[in-house]
Amino acid sequence: MEKSALNINKGIEQPDVINNNSIQRFLQKKRQIMPVEYYIDGILNGNRTILSQAITLVESTNVEHQKIAQQIIEKCLPYAGNSIRVGITGVPGVGKSSFIETLGNFITQIGHKLAVLAIDPSSERSKGSILGDKTRMEVLSRNADAFIRPTPSTGSLGGVARKTRESMILCEAAGFNVIFIETVGVGQSETTVHSMVDFFLLLMLAGAGDELQGIKRGIMEMADSIVITKADGQNIEKANRAMAEYRNALHLFPPTDSGWIPKVSACSSLENTGIELIWQTIDSYFSHIKNNGFLFKKRNEQSKFWMYETINNKLYQDFYEDKIKKKRIKEMEELVLAGKMSSFQAAQKLFEDI
Repeated sequence: MEKSALNINKGIEQPDVINNNSIQRFLQKKRQIMPVEYYIDGILNGNRTILSQAITLVESTNVEHQKIAQQIIEKCLPYAGNSIRVGITGVPGVGKSSFIETLGNFITQIGHKLAVLAIDPSSERSKGSILGDKTRMEVLSRNADAFIRPTPSTGSLGGVARKTRESMILCEAAGFNVIFIETVGVGQSETTVHSMVDFFLLLMLAGAGDELQGIKRGIMEMADSIVITKADGQNIEKANRAMAEYRNALHLFPPTDSGWIPKVSACSSLENTGIELIWQTIDSYFSHIKNNGFLFKKRNEQSKFWMYETINNKLYQDFYEDKIKKKRIKEMEELVLAGKMSSFQAAQKLFEDI
């Protein structure tokens, strides 16, 4: 038999591509829940990784995680409440991410620490997430004095809002003295955000049709300041007209409980103009409500509101998630659909039975 000219050496034996033992150790470490003191010490020392882990526990629906999260929140409460809480909203396309990044970088440059939290009211329906905000704020996300946390991608507005409020407490305990709470679009979430912040900032575009259309009067009444964005280039003249129109509109509203007169201004995130004035407005407002006692009163009212809101959410969950109740509700639903019982009678019967 002739010997082949092609000679293939065995070579070095290659290890398995996947090391199962390493993966198991990694997953076990990832699932491992540390003692409450671990999270408290990390948060109070400003450790962002541990802060993120604690917020993940707050967002979790796991019963054990929730118990630990509530213990963490309780121990962080004495260290919270020392921040300026700002709610930011605006119509789609107004440039919220660019605005927050520009204002956020300015705030950190003058010595503040900023945490950006977000509420996405569309998440329950779309199952979407606003993780994109973090990628759009590339510079701010790399800022050592800023912390950006997107909202959970699922959950009801009430549930997501409660978790955002609890996350805010943890961020304050971690030393962040300015908190931005961003909402997606203009809608139901604005009232919820207003109930957890000190200052409510409404972003608007100039030249997008009638300036006073497409936005509810109630949202304008909540605003402590209206800012016209993208006031650069050919938009400057439109922005000036829009500012005049909004100032006139605000005069028609009743006086605010805080005694503050809402301000209207314009800015350009692209050219970095008007940003310092906006921060001065926020700072002036905070000093105003701190000096006249409105800050203490407002935060107490907000705490009471969230106590009742938590009760309502808990009752709702207990009612609809119980297996026996679910079965009984289905029976009542079939009777209503069959025309054998009115909607009111079915609801009344459920309350009597349960």
